[in-house]
Amino acid sequence: MPRPWPALLLVLLPLASCAQPVDLKASLEMADVVSGWFDAGIVSGRNKIVPSVSLRLRKKGGAEIERVSLNALFRAADGKESELDNDVYVQRVEFEADATRSITLRAENGYTAEPPQSRADMLKNSHFRDMRVQILVKQGASQWTDLGWIEVKRHLVTQ
Repeated sequence: MPRPWPALLLVLLPLASCAQPVDLKASLEMADVVSGWFDAGIVSGRNKIVPSVSLRLRKKGGAEIERVSLNALFRAADGKESELDNDVYVQRVEFEADATRSITLRAENGYTAEPPQSRADMLKNSHFRDMRVQILVKQGASQWTDLGWIEVKRHLVTQ
């Protein structure tokens, strides 16, 4: 009599590897958010500041998530295209228990000014454009999930 086990295993094995996708929008929240403009030093003899956001991702409702990828889209707050638009991608963000460690995201594009204009003066310039950051996450090969926008506050941050 033939044994049904090999055929049964062939049918069940693909099902075991297809876990139900996690609804990241419902399962994650941004926490401990700090934003501002980071002193990126002197570049080509000019003072430079760049938009910066630090945050942690926190699980909600006991979600089973080990890691995610994160994409931060830095955009002008007025919605118009800007030379400061920049994307920052983090391939692997690990969870420790119910939250991640603090994640700092900084755009490479920023403002520069000739000394003696200070970094604080740059924030007061009439041509200064405020920025915001859209935080997207995904798990594995899933689609990107929008966790929301963070306004970059108009002040200097040190870390």
